[in-house]
Amino acid sequence: MNSPRFSLPWLLHWLGVEQSPVSHAERLLSALGGFVAIAAVLGLGRDLDAGAQMLIVASMGASAVLLFGVPHGALSQPWPVFGGHLVSALAGVSCQRWLHDPLLASAAAVGLALGAMHYLRCLHPPGGATALTAVIGGPSVHALGYDYLLHPVLLNVVVMLAVAVLFNALFRWRRYPVAWVRARPAPARNYLSLQPVDLAHALKEIDSFIDVDPDDLERIVALAEVHASARRAQTRWPRTAAAPPATNESQQRENRRA
Repeated sequence: MNSPRFSLPWLLHWLGVEQSPVSHAERLLSALGGFVAIAAVLGLGRDLDAGAQMLIVASMGASAVLLFGVPHGALSQPWPVFGGHLVSALAGVSCQRWLHDPLLASAAAVGLALGAMHYLRCLHPPGGATALTAVIGGPSVHALGYDYLLHPVLLNVVVMLAVAVLFNALFRWRRYPVAWVRARPAPARNYLSLQPVDLAHALKEIDSFIDVDPDDLERIVALAEVHASARRAQTRWPRTAAAPPATNESQQRENRRA
C-alpha cells in the first residue's frame, strides 16, 4: 500500500513544479517577447567579440524570462531590472580590478551584487550573471573597465525595458510596469475582513522575498473568497433545490408581511 506522503501531487509540490494554469496564448506571447528583446540586444552588441557578447546576452536572456514570462512579478519591474544590472555591473568590475584571484573575485562579485541589490531594493536574479560576466568575460570585457556599466549593460537594459513596455502594452491583460496601469477592482469580499495592512504584515512575518505584487496578492485573496462563497452556497443548496433569495433580514420580513 502506497503512502500518501509519496504520491504524485506530493512529489510535484516538493519539486516545485508550476501549478498555475497559464493559457497557451500567454506562453506563446512570452516566447515571442523574449525573442524580440534578445534580437534587439544582439543587434546592438555587434562591436564586442563573439565570446563576450554571448556572456552578456546570457545575463539579458535571464532578464527576458522575467520581463516576458512574469511581467507582473516584483523582480521584473523597471527598478529591479535597471538598478539590479547596474549595481551588479559596478560590483563585478570593481572586484575584477582589485581582486587578482579570479575565483575570489568571481565569488565576491556575486555576493557583493546580491547584498547591494537587497539593500537598494532592486533584487533581480540576472544581476548575478552581470556581475560574474565582468570577472570572467575575458580581455574584451576587462578592457572596458567601468565603461562596462554604460555599454553594453546600460544600453542593453534600456533596450530590454523599452521592448517590454511596448510589447506588453499590445495585450490588455499583460500589465507592465504594474505601477503604470490601474489595477482592476477586486471582487467584494463576503467572509474574511482582510485588509492590505494584514497582507503586508503576513509578508513581513514570512521574512523572505516573495515575488508577487501587493495588488495581485490582494486580488488573489478576494477571488479565492468569492470562489469559497460560491462553493459553500452550492454545498448548502444543491442544484436540485432552488436557493433562497439573497435578501437581507428586513427584506425577508417585508416579504412575509405581503
